[in-house]
Amino acid sequence: MTVAILLLVAGGGLLLIGAESLVRGASKLAGLLGISPLIIGLTIVAYGTSAPELAVSLQSTLAGQGDIALGNVIGSNIFNVLVILGLSSLVAPLPVAQQLIRLDVPIMVGISALLLFFSLDRLLQPSDGIVLILGGVVYTLFLVYQSRRETNAEVQSEYDREYGPTPLGRWTWVRNLAYMGGGLVALVLGSRLFVTGAVSIAEALGVSRLVIGLTIVAAGTSLPELATSAVATFRGERDIAVGNVVGSNIFNILTVLGVTAVASGSGIPIPSAVLNFDLPVMVAVAVACLPIFLTGNVISRWEGMLFSGYYVAYATYLILRAADHEHLGLFSQVMLLFVIPLTVITLVLVVITSWPKAPKGELPGDTHSR
Repeated sequence: MTVAILLLVAGGGLLLIGAESLVRGASKLAGLLGISPLIIGLTIVAYGTSAPELAVSLQSTLAGQGDIALGNVIGSNIFNVLVILGLSSLVAPLPVAQQLIRLDVPIMVGISALLLFFSLDRLLQPSDGIVLILGGVVYTLFLVYQSRRETNAEVQSEYDREYGPTPLGRWTWVRNLAYMGGGLVALVLGSRLFVTGAVSIAEALGVSRLVIGLTIVAAGTSLPELATSAVATFRGERDIAVGNVVGSNIFNILTVLGVTAVASGSGIPIPSAVLNFDLPVMVAVAVACLPIFLTGNVISRWEGMLFSGYYVAYATYLILRAADHEHLGLFSQVMLLFVIPLTVITLVLVVITSWPKAPKGELPGDTHSR
């Protein structure tokens, strides 16, 4: 138990150090490249912090455990939105760039629904994986093209306002690339140590491996995203905080599951429980981002509390289902008949009341630029 606690503490420390290093290097690198912080968050930071999901999913698939790979991605995507955005917005309300509302979040919703469609035959086939990988390549190339449409003067002006002038020079490039590389290594190693320690403690306390897999492993591989978004929020680089989550979810489906499905050779079987519950929850969570992101163009603290509360409910359901608890039916009925409808009604009312505040021809909160 002592070793497990030490691993937990060491992993947490590495996560914080890695996140700080990655955000610092990425934000400065964006200035040097003339790319906006949002694009950096959607690409370099998002793909880097998703490295644990890719590593765990590939390792699981090659070991013949494709269901773990599938559960890891679905669980991580749910965790990313409900917990990471929820907790980050509790630290400080998160402004949402218009590109996210008009492009990236709809893409996240669309590919989540596409994954559900591919899963209807109970098998994520290698051909499905090729389609997902191609989608990931096209999406990334489009983001790079989109970022280059902004003039260097516009991007530099944005950086001067947010971070101050960015010094130029060979050693500036080397230093910031080193920050990013070192940060990614620390994040991957820290998440592995943290998950190992958490699993050991859970087993010592008598928690089943099934519950551990449904919660700790999925959440553990998302710890780099959590640490990165939290640090970015504290540093005031909130475009990176939000872009990291949305980009990671898109990367997880298009690239992680795409590569995993192709590497499996015969495809990844889709368990009935995943098709009937977890996948629809992932799609619903993605869809829930649209009205929340639209209201005032910011993720407020109460919306963050709503996200966090829903993850607690989701994790509770998983634990009750794994234990085949006698109160599982009652809990499900309360969620379906009362909590979810009330939430939907609340979000609809918020969208309706906030919509007239937007200037004519713009979405609510359109004043926030990228």
